[in-house]
Amino acid sequence: MPLYRTLGCLATVVTLAVTGASATATASAPPPASAAAGLREVLFVGNNWDGTADVVESSGPLARIGRINVIPDKDQRMTEIYLNPIKLAYFLGIRQGPGEGHDQFVDDMHSTPDGSAVVVSRPSFADVVSIDLATGRINWRFPVSGYRSDHMAVSPDGTRVAVSASTSNTVHVLDIATGKQLGSFATGDKPHENVFTDGGRYLWNMAIGEVNTALDDPWLDWTKGDRHITVVDARTFKPVKTIDMRDRLDAFGRKDLSDAVRPVVFTPDESKLYFQVSFFNGFLEYDITADRITRSKTLPKNPATSEDRTTWVNDSRHHGLSISPDGAKLCVAGTMDDYATVVDRTTLREGPLVPASKPYWATVSGDGKACVISEAGADRITAIDFATGQKTVSVAVGDHPQRVRIGHVAADWSGPSAG
Repeated sequence: MPLYRTLGCLATVVTLAVTGASATATASAPPPASAAAGLREVLFVGNNWDGTADVVESSGPLARIGRINVIPDKDQRMTEIYLNPIKLAYFLGIRQGPGEGHDQFVDDMHSTPDGSAVVVSRPSFADVVSIDLATGRINWRFPVSGYRSDHMAVSPDGTRVAVSASTSNTVHVLDIATGKQLGSFATGDKPHENVFTDGGRYLWNMAIGEVNTALDDPWLDWTKGDRHITVVDARTFKPVKTIDMRDRLDAFGRKDLSDAVRPVVFTPDESKLYFQVSFFNGFLEYDITADRITRSKTLPKNPATSEDRTTWVNDSRHHGLSISPDGAKLCVAGTMDDYATVVDRTTLREGPLVPASKPYWATVSGDGKACVISEAGADRITAIDFATGQKTVSVAVGDHPQRVRIGHVAADWSGPSAG
């Protein structure tokens, strides 16, 4: 068991009905119309082991525009860590656990509405920073509670950013311009994905439990902790609903599946949630209003993939989902099976299996025509056409790309002057 997991160790359920999230809820909000003329839409690609973020065209050839150093304060942070035995223990634990022998310097990132900065969560440094895109310098830094930061989400208006503090079972919500904490709330064990919904009225968090232990046999599932979805009012941070997928999976006849909800997407009409779970080569469909799982899709296994669950990265078999703007197609990153595929949402029939090396995330291109996946095993991003299911382009990026997010930079930006 990794050291930081060894050291690391609900909200009341109410009956309010909560609307789902739009497919673009986790992307940076469009800038104000008055500023749009001076901005360029881009994709930010977080290179987790490098501590960099590549900025590429949001559509078409995905050509690289510039690169950002997201750890300009590395020496200062490392000094603090080495002087604190507990911080050092967690830092080394992250390296040997979720980092697969590497430090995790960038998990997630979102740009500010005016395109002047990018906000980055840095797991190994247990913080969130805002980096000035013109100079490469840090505007503000927020240390999260506990010892590791994880997935983030930005509100539809672009003013608030939510970050999971995975070892303290907390989500912090920050003012994106100042880094000031606006509020926080408790979650299940090891909060992961965050999604703002209903125009920013609600915030959903998915807790995935322990994913870095070797206790991966199905009969040991009980050791993975308390895994549920927490939904809060995004202004008061009070819980309005919890969803335990264990009960829903059992009712659907899938007692064999984990209830650790991984990446999720919502339909454009905000009626259905599609989600992946630990160890499963596929995904499920959840009806928000009916509060029940309605369909599941099992995708092909790669014969070359080991069936030893302990070899799957952080309990993921498939990790990465996106949905086309019209809601007709889903794009699935088959992480441990080394492919990605586009799935027709009506029939749940998959398209061609596009070979990919440890695809770890899926998003949508700026023009909405393609799914863009990060290939963590090949240090590249790849676009797959939603209409044909075929690969259109691959572009080299930094070491171990994971999260890919739509954002904005100044129209003439080509990289920080001091980055």
